[in-house]
Order: sequence, then structure tokens, then C-alpha cells
Amino acid sequence: MPKKILIFSLAYYPNFVSGAEAAIKEITDRISSEDIEFHMVTLRFDSTLPRMEKIGNVIVHRIGWGNVATAKEASSPLFYLSKILFVPMSAVKAISLHQKNHFDALWAMMTYMLFPVVFMHFLGVKIPHILTLQDGDPYEKVFLRWKIRLFTPLLDYGFRTASLIQTISVFLAEWPKKRGYKGDVELIYNGANPRDLKDAVSLEEVEAMKQKLNKKHGDIFLVNTSRLVRQKGFDTIIRALTNLPTNIRFLAVGEGGDEPMLKALTKELGLEDRVIFTGRVDRSVVTLYRRAADIFVAPSRSEGLGNAFISALASRLPLIATQVGGMADYVFDEKHNPDKQPTAWVVDPDQPEQIEEKVKEIIANPEKAKRISEYARKMVEEKYDWDKIAQQMKTKVFDSVISKKLAN
Repeated sequence: MPKKILIFSLAYYPNFVSGAEAAIKEITDRISSEDIEFHMVTLRFDSTLPRMEKIGNVIVHRIGWGNVATAKEASSPLFYLSKILFVPMSAVKAISLHQKNHFDALWAMMTYMLFPVVFMHFLGVKIPHILTLQDGDPYEKVFLRWKIRLFTPLLDYGFRTASLIQTISVFLAEWPKKRGYKGDVELIYNGANPRDLKDAVSLEEVEAMKQKLNKKHGDIFLVNTSRLVRQKGFDTIIRALTNLPTNIRFLAVGEGGDEPMLKALTKELGLEDRVIFTGRVDRSVVTLYRRAADIFVAPSRSEGLGNAFISALASRLPLIATQVGGMADYVFDEKHNPDKQPTAWVVDPDQPEQIEEKVKEIIANPEKAKRISEYARKMVEEKYDWDKIAQQMKTKVFDSVISKKLAN
């Protein structure tokens, strides 16, 4: 009989997919259902989605009534109300599912998913739980903002009682002890998009994408394939274009709450013919956008790790990036990290002039850019491969927690 694990994730496929949701799918798809049967409780933001379906190796149970289908609507009051009500609803749903399935462990994806776990404990259902820290916001925003402070004792209880905490960066590995946790912390990174890592796109497909984007001979495309939110610094990239040659354009791949503001900024700066907003793009296609571009720019203001940026390195794209949060684990340059092999070109947040400088440096030194990008690709192959990560998650996290439960 397979062991059973119940996952708590606020969102899941097909909508609102970011690094955390992709990590769940990449990991669970690589673990046999004969070994572990995964269930998930998530919010039904989109009322057209079924209440229950199997996606890969996860049986997804959606709760709530939502009618939010795109990230553009995610800033609505309904979205926030749904998030708040998700905690008690998901705890009740989880207890009902546990009565039928007898779960061996719970898996909370990101800090706030500890709330339903704690509710279950208070309702008398205590199952060993795993916490994965993938939070992209800075520590202060997660724990110290006024909306959360009143409830931090609940989060702290969830931290302290966790059977094991897994983090995706050294930056996040410092959080558990700050919240009173004294158990084991496993550092297991997220991986690159497999299509980037396995070179799963053809030259013909890439050329077709360039034609679709109207990329002309001599054009140089900067690209970022993250969510369009303040954290990612898209506005900094757009401002950097103003002092770069007109053949340099920016490809903003994805959607997010900042899209109207970014489009307004583009218009204000007279850059409408140099910034391309793609809107929502399926993860299976995003590799083509990266391969059609020339330089990936990631001036993030905060990051837990930055899956999209690791995928950029897997695609052998020169990477201009900050070293905020978990990005410091793999973003190195000669100036800031003289003892490490360079993998990227480092800039500070909110500094468009630094992006301008690095773009010009990369263009002027193509051989150096190629050498650094090839080394970065090898680093990704060694440390950020989902096949290896899934095996680590199974043995070091899931099997470890379940075996301790059985021993007790």
C-alpha cells in the first residue's frame, strides 16, 4: 500500500502557477504513485474548474466558490476574501479527507499554509507535517506586517511542531530558528524548467517564435519570464531601456497585478514599440521565449530562489540579476564573489543605470558572455535538476518523516 501525503497549496494548476506550484508538480510527477499517493487541498478560484481531478500524481480537491480566472483579477477583494476563508475551509476539508484516506503526513507549501495545519491540530487531528519554505517576500513582510502580526503565534506554533522543514535557499534556511523551530532543516533547491535543461525545443521552433515577435536582424531582446509584480522589478528594466540603443527591446513574458502600471510606464517613457507584453503564457511554451531572447534581466527586490532565473541559466542566457534573498546561492560575479566562478552580472535593486552598463558589457564581450553562460549551465545541471531534487525530497523529506511516524 502506498503512503499518503496531503498537500496544502493556496493555488495550483492550471491557474496562478508560479515557482511553488511548479515545484509540487515537478516533484510529485517523479515519485511513483505506488510509493506515495499525493492529495491536495487548494482554492477553487476559477468556478469552471472541477471540484476534484487528478493532475499528474496529485489528486486535487478544490474548495470555495471563486470566480477569478486570471492574475489580473487576483487583486480584487474577492481574491483576498477567498484567501482568508481558505484557512478554516481547508482544515475542515482536510479532516474529512483524512477520515477516508488516513494520511501519513501533511505538506504545507509556503509559510501561510501552516494556518490550516494549525487549525487541524486545534481541532484534535495531529498528523506529522512538513513545511516547505518557498516564500519570495522578505522576512519582514511575511511576519512583521500589521495584517499578520496578530496571527504570528499560530505560525510559530506551526513552525515549532513541524516534523521537518525544507527550504529552497540558504536565505530561507535562516527563518525556522527565528520562529522557534529546533528540528531538522533540509536545504533542497528547486530545479530549472526541464524543457530548458533538456534542450527540448528545436531551432525551427525558436525561429518561428522570433518571427512571431517580429524580431529583426540586429535586434537584441532582453527578457524576464516572471510574474508581473513589484517584487520582480520589471519597472527597473523598462526604465533602463531609455538610455539603451533603440535596437534593444524588452520582452515581458507573463501576467500579474502590475501589468496596467507597467504598460502605463512604457507609454509615459515613449517605449511602446520597444516593450512587448505577452500576457499569460503556458509554462510549456515559456522556454521558447527565453530561447528567442538574448539576455535575461532579473532585478528582483526580493526572492526565495527564483526558478525562472535558474531556467534562464539552463538556457545558456547571460543573466543580469540582483543577489537578493535566495538568488545569492547561484548569482555570482567577479566583483561581489571573487572566490567563485562567475555565473551572472550582478546589479543592485532599483538601479536601471546598472542594467544599462551590464547590457552594454555583455554585448561588447560575446566570448566572455558565452564562457560564463556555459559554466552557469553546468552548475544548473549539477544542482538544479528536478530528477535529482525529487529523489532527495522522497528520501530526505517524505520517507524520513513517515518512517519516524511509524517508529513512534
